[in-house]
Amino acid sequence: MHPFATLDVPSGSVAIHWFGQNSYALKDPIGTIVQIDPYFPRERPSERYIHAQPPLDEATLPTDFVLLTHDHSDHTCVASLQRIAAAFPTTKMVGSVESVARLARAGLSEASLIPVDAGASLNLDALQVHARWSKPPDGVPAEGIRPPDVTHLGYVIEVGTMRIYVSGDLINTFADHDALVDPVAALKPEVGLLTMHPTEGEFPYFEGAVKLALRLGLRAAVPAHYACFTKRTYDPYAWAALLPADGPVPLIIPYNTAVVYAR
Repeated sequence: MHPFATLDVPSGSVAIHWFGQNSYALKDPIGTIVQIDPYFPRERPSERYIHAQPPLDEATLPTDFVLLTHDHSDHTCVASLQRIAAAFPTTKMVGSVESVARLARAGLSEASLIPVDAGASLNLDALQVHARWSKPPDGVPAEGIRPPDVTHLGYVIEVGTMRIYVSGDLINTFADHDALVDPVAALKPEVGLLTMHPTEGEFPYFEGAVKLALRLGLRAAVPAHYACFTKRTYDPYAWAALLPADGPVPLIIPYNTAVVYAR
């Protein structure tokens, strides 16, 4: 059994396990576990992956729900999701129409699949999940940002008394667009799991991720989308140094470990 499964989560807190990249598990005080974008391929050539072993054996972590931000292979990993479904057949998997369709084609039970669109809210037992755009479906033509190839969602997840925002793969200028920021800010998330990269340009640069954390009024911000691929990683402390002293607290979770966050 994975240690996260037996981790005690006091009332008024949430446990967050970061597996690298954008793969997380959250646990509430009553023991509900939700995984986000589980990505644990077994074949890991050294020229591509930083870590020789996957951070999780899927069969060791009982999972109630899975949230998928979009249908790219490092966010909707069919092999990992098949292993979760085989070990825990009651797991419900929530994602975009494309992600759900891919899993149905891969043989997962349609009864376990829940498609969701931006603007929707779902009650998942003790959790409430709100889906919002991460990349607008039409892109931003004025900025040269083309329409994305698949639906890109972020989620605000109510875990006990906490609200956690997982950004998914944001457009670079997300923080500059009220139409994208305001629907997330209105839900008042306290912790943000934020995709960024210092140079790449598809996602917010460090400065844009700082701006987003401030605009959302986060109490704590977690840098994401690194420590997986050899050619797509960065130093999270360089980003944390840009946060103002009176702004959100940088919450840097060491690779493949868990923290218990409380107000």
